[in-house]
Amino acid sequence: MTSAEPQDDRLAPAGARRAITGMVTRIRGGDLGSLPVIVGLVLICGIFQVLNPTFLSSTNLVNLTMQCAAVGTLAIGIVLVLLLGEIDLSVGAVSGLSSAILAVGYVQLGLPMPIVILGSLVTGALIGLLFGVLRTRFGVPSFVITLAGLLGFLGLQLFVLGKTGSINIPFDSLLVQFGQQWFLPAWASYSLVGLSAASYFVGEFTRARRRTDAGLTSTPVAVIVARTAAILVVLESAAWYLNLTRGVGAMFAVFLLLVVVVHMFLTRTAWGRSVFAVGGNVEAARRAGIRVDRVYISVFVLCSTFAALGGLFAAARLAAANQGSGGADTNLTAIAAAVIGGTSLFGGRGSAFSAVLGILVIMSITSGLTLLNLDSSVRYMITGLVLLLAVIIDSLSRRSRAASGRA
Repeated sequence: MTSAEPQDDRLAPAGARRAITGMVTRIRGGDLGSLPVIVGLVLICGIFQVLNPTFLSSTNLVNLTMQCAAVGTLAIGIVLVLLLGEIDLSVGAVSGLSSAILAVGYVQLGLPMPIVILGSLVTGALIGLLFGVLRTRFGVPSFVITLAGLLGFLGLQLFVLGKTGSINIPFDSLLVQFGQQWFLPAWASYSLVGLSAASYFVGEFTRARRRTDAGLTSTPVAVIVARTAAILVVLESAAWYLNLTRGVGAMFAVFLLLVVVVHMFLTRTAWGRSVFAVGGNVEAARRAGIRVDRVYISVFVLCSTFAALGGLFAAARLAAANQGSGGADTNLTAIAAAVIGGTSLFGGRGSAFSAVLGILVIMSITSGLTLLNLDSSVRYMITGLVLLLAVIIDSLSRRSRAASGRA
């Protein structure tokens, strides 16, 4: 027993070296993960901070995070659809319809807020169910189905709003307070970060233990500890910095919670593995016994439900619903956020955290250009360029992985 102990001590750094070597090999093979978008986000923040020292101020970053929640929630649904190699062009219209239902139901009809919120979410789920059935039963491409939905639900939104076209939501309502005035206490934000880091460690450690028991290669415990420590330090520092002013917004915290929940479902459940399998090769997934139609329907239902929830967040943030809700660039921004964040347009590769990274990039560009008093036309052009670069990187990564596989 005494001779085994030094051997284990030597194995720990060796395992860490193998993990680092494996990471380098994956990057060389085209498996870049979230590295490009993280590097891009750091560069964007650095450039805008040099041009305007208030960009990285706590006040501006709090405002930036609050602006991320609504469209970021739409981006979560887009991530799920893209993982299947599909697309949903209607999320903006669905979110606008959801906000219209909320405003009319609560303000004009006087219905209780919980009933109106539930009705909006159920409407979104039914829309997704319709898309899924049309896609699986008739084989109509999702591009066509959701484009028709974009037009149809935009018209329905205008019909629901009626002649007024704009409805203000009372500032003293709980929903508006949630979207504008509620912030987590400092201790709560620090505690949530600690729980998140602990959950990450437990999940990765359990996964590594199972792979070891099955005779497969696994991530060394030292590497898991190092990653957990890095996550803890970065997130606690971010929470501390935001708490220098108003702190972490409740709506942004809910958005992050949704991302974590979706990530867990994608990585820890049979349904999540089925989503990646269908997106990677639908015919192989079907032959493996996966109920492909059910996967398609469930994903479209979730996508439209997240779109409806994003519409509620937007209405809470603006304290109003109008004909422009969910319009303008909302739809394209949600899609761009998912792609810029690292989700592949070709299906089978991506993460729920792509929604967070992508929307942070887009909102950082928006905030930085606003502080510089530049026209919105510049924002569109820069965001388009970033989106194009993200797709090029994704395409080159696929080509590199394919070449490595042939080799």
